[in-house]
Amino acid sequence: MTKLVQIGKTDLRVNPIGFGANAVGGHNLYPNLDEEAGRDMVRAALNHGVNFLDTAFIYGPKRSEELIGEVLKERGNRSEAVIATKAAHVLTDDGEKFDNSPAFLKNAVDEALGRLQTDYIDLFYIHFPDEQTPKDEAVGALKELKDAGKIRHIGVSNFSHDQLKEANKDGYVDVFQGEYNLLARDAEKELFPYLAGKNISFVPYFPLASGLLTGKYDKNATFDDLRNGLPYFQKGAFEANLEKVDQIRPIAESKGVELAHLVLAWYLTRDAIDVIIPGAKRSEQVLNNVKTLDVQLTQEEISKIDQVFQQ
Repeated sequence: MTKLVQIGKTDLRVNPIGFGANAVGGHNLYPNLDEEAGRDMVRAALNHGVNFLDTAFIYGPKRSEELIGEVLKERGNRSEAVIATKAAHVLTDDGEKFDNSPAFLKNAVDEALGRLQTDYIDLFYIHFPDEQTPKDEAVGALKELKDAGKIRHIGVSNFSHDQLKEANKDGYVDVFQGEYNLLARDAEKELFPYLAGKNISFVPYFPLASGLLTGKYDKNATFDDLRNGLPYFQKGAFEANLEKVDQIRPIAESKGVELAHLVLAWYLTRDAIDVIIPGAKRSEQVLNNVKTLDVQLTQEEISKIDQVFQQ
């Protein structure tokens, strides 16, 4: 049995390995997704105790929430899943913008409840900050939704340190989600100390740097999806990052585990992090991520990985 962990100051108890579900119905993010494969990933996760599912309005848009809702309904056991979702995007003819206004957030939660076919959301995040709404006002609207039983816990995502402090003025923020991986460690400088002081859990996204930290690419690899625009994949940086990955490969080999498992296990040694949400494109990958829990790192190995990827 996997030992469940508590997410920060919440009462959510989850497998430390969650499932980032942006490839479940995320047609706007990945070409040629198979929706039944997406449903199967959600089923596989829940069948094997991966109970923390992370989705968002913008994955699809809407479709990821809808597919997860279909699986929840077919299984008929809402309590087996801890669902996190997010909203802020407004889609317009000119592209997308962000809205954190209380009216928008209240409507967004009601619509997400409908797509997920549930009467509560375990963790609801403001996905991105807008430029006009005071952040404590936005979170205040989520506190009203929490008091009404529509959401259980409040999160913010992609906020700056100052925006987070404003959002948490009344102490209502439970979870922060942001970019963090061995190639992008800025969060350690300001965010981690603040979050630790407030017992706010940090959930990292892009934990495997969109596959770069899995060790499966070489310098000849090319990409035609969202990776094209990521800094880790730009010429020069990409080759340098591959060299760093190669430096920690012997640790993984000595343990008989994949590089991805080693990297994910390292994140779980960070005080700020209780749960990670690696993504997957197939059910086997969802189950493979769980092997991370078998990796035991010595203090020396933790330090070595830290040193190789110092920024």
